[in-house]
Amino acid sequence: MKNTVADVLLARLRAWGVDHVFGYAGDGINGLLSAWERADDEPRFVQARHEELAAFEAVGYAKFSGRVGVCAATSGPGAIHLLNGLYDAKLDHVPVVAIVGQTSRSALGGHYQQEVDLMALFKDVASDYCQQAMVPEQLPNVLDRAIRIATSRRTVTALVVPNDVQELEYVEPSHAFKMVPSSLDQSWSTAVPADDDLRRAADVLNAGERVAILIGQGARAAGPEVTAIAEQLGAGVAKALLGKDVLSDELPWVTGSIGLLGTRPSYELMRDCDTLLVVGSNFPYSQFLPEYGQARAVQIDADPTMIGLRYPFEVNLVGDAGETLRRLLPMVQAKADRSWRETVESNVERWWEVLDRRAHTSADPINPELVFHELSPRLPADAIVTADSGSAANWYARHLRFRDGMRGSLSGTLATMGPGVPYLVGAKFGRLGRPGIALVGDGAMQMNGINELITIAKYWRDWDDPRLVVAVLHNNDLNQVTWELRAMGGSPQFLPSQELPEFSYAAYARSLGLAGVLVAKPDEVAGAWEEALAADRPCVLDFRTDPAVPPIPPHATWDQIVKSAESILRGDSDRVDVIKEGVKSKLQEFLPGNGKDA
Repeated sequence: MKNTVADVLLARLRAWGVDHVFGYAGDGINGLLSAWERADDEPRFVQARHEELAAFEAVGYAKFSGRVGVCAATSGPGAIHLLNGLYDAKLDHVPVVAIVGQTSRSALGGHYQQEVDLMALFKDVASDYCQQAMVPEQLPNVLDRAIRIATSRRTVTALVVPNDVQELEYVEPSHAFKMVPSSLDQSWSTAVPADDDLRRAADVLNAGERVAILIGQGARAAGPEVTAIAEQLGAGVAKALLGKDVLSDELPWVTGSIGLLGTRPSYELMRDCDTLLVVGSNFPYSQFLPEYGQARAVQIDADPTMIGLRYPFEVNLVGDAGETLRRLLPMVQAKADRSWRETVESNVERWWEVLDRRAHTSADPINPELVFHELSPRLPADAIVTADSGSAANWYARHLRFRDGMRGSLSGTLATMGPGVPYLVGAKFGRLGRPGIALVGDGAMQMNGINELITIAKYWRDWDDPRLVVAVLHNNDLNQVTWELRAMGGSPQFLPSQELPEFSYAAYARSLGLAGVLVAKPDEVAGAWEEALAADRPCVLDFRTDPAVPPIPPHATWDQIVKSAESILRGDSDRVDVIKEGVKSKLQEFLPGNGKDA
């Protein structure tokens, strides 16, 4: 039997080391599906419940395995459904290749069924490389380039293959004019700045007395180097959300997450520093960085297109984070005065005390902060943790103390709802053999997490480690938006948009053959985590949490508390409990022993 274009496409994916493709079937990729059957399902086709979930699975696979993620969908609606997950990958700089079908070439331009201009559709999300294969000779070049560009630029690329092209007999590109041959091998080089630029950066850092460091996911392979330069400079280190797993939160000078979901010590670090070093981060919220003119600043980033953003940096170093820091370190002078470091450590210690008090503030029925507080010391040493967008991200960012070896992520830049559970599914297929924990709100769970449980039930027996815990904050409220309405605009809760229908997540999980536990009392929280993490199969923990516990930002003012109260007095449905829990939570920051107030 002669090879078709689809046969060669799958063979080329195997040659690149692609072992899984996340997707959903449709007649626009029938040629590919037939080839998959002939190839004995290699690379393995992982059937998601929806193309958006397939894209999220590919993102999770790429984020946690370090390899390129690949997703596939049919033409028209299937391709459209991929977009949200692909934008999540693009904005978080994750290498993902989308392979999509298209109507036959003879029908293009004829307003045919499911005909969508896919080149225009993917023009933005796959702006670095989006191509349509129109003849067999274009392969393998277009696929090779899609993979190379996605991995080297850490972005999204797309390959469109019309249905009839998939079924054509494959013909190699010949040694002729306007033919483009291709090859498989790829090596990597490490970029480093020039010595003169490193010395300029060292001069800035040496002149500072109160140095702050901000790290992001680009520093993930440079943990020891960040630690060394932080010790030399007596600096505190804050972490962007995507860099939460770069350094252990057990280090006393690591202030935790930064930004609206961040910690008070990180806010104070940026507020009071006179020098800033940013390593591998594209943290977008400049209002959480030092005031302009307050601090001299240096940035290190491997991507020259992302350098010099967010703050008026004096020195911009383009280079690999680890190698750049190793070369910079001998030029940096050790700070003799450690009073700044002592202040940072004191603020961090005070913050963890505040969080402990907040977590144990009474609520009805369960304080959501307690859910995360009890998980933190029980996290397995090799855990992979995901969080969904919403109030769950607040508690993930603040309460979980990551230790060395743990991994965690969320939708950092797009901040889309829905990736928490499919991220873990993708990670499980990365053959990592590690336990996974997804922390999601009931809004995200109803949006698509429930359907992803079906995928988990279908595949979990194939995983190296069957432990996957989905923790649902069950409060029947789109809680993050509710609090934004209260705190930012003083608006009352709008029930038609915010109230969610009742659903039994634990019972649904059990109906699928998974474990499911309803947790309705505070004294059941710790035991529920222990039970789920010891289960022999994936488990859903259905935590009945109180929506009236506010996710107060690190720089919260009494004005915002007043606005919350104003919204409640104007008719908020939960007004009594919101006032009670908001005041109690805020008071934890003013208890004796907590130092200066907010």
